[in-house]
Amino acid sequence: MRRTMLILALAGALVGLLAGPAAARGKGNPNPAPVVYVTSQGLAYDSIVLTPIPFVEGAPYQLLEMVGPTGLQTEFGPGDPGYVGGRWWVDVNGDGYMDSGDAFFICPLLGPGYDL
Repeated sequence: MRRTMLILALAGALVGLLAGPAAARGKGNPNPAPVVYVTSQGLAYDSIVLTPIPFVEGAPYQLLEMVGPTGLQTEFGPGDPGYVGGRWWVDVNGDGYMDSGDAFFICPLLGPGYDL
């Protein structure tokens, strides 16, 4: 029970961080919004955090890392074969594996992508 509460608290904090005013602003977006840099394309995308989702083993999720020129980056974006439509996981427990100890949420990338 305590582990579940901790995971939910971490996921909530992550969603708050991504949606908060400290997040980067995208071009043409007057409201603070998360910006995700896609390394395979060299482009940034505005985004919107919709909701945390539960971990379902075998379901497609894409790694979102807290690094890069916008603070958030991933390998694949819209149009790339590895892009799963904004279903993200963040390795909260730092073990390098997708498991129930991590955060999962929906945060679609809004096109078009742009240069930073």
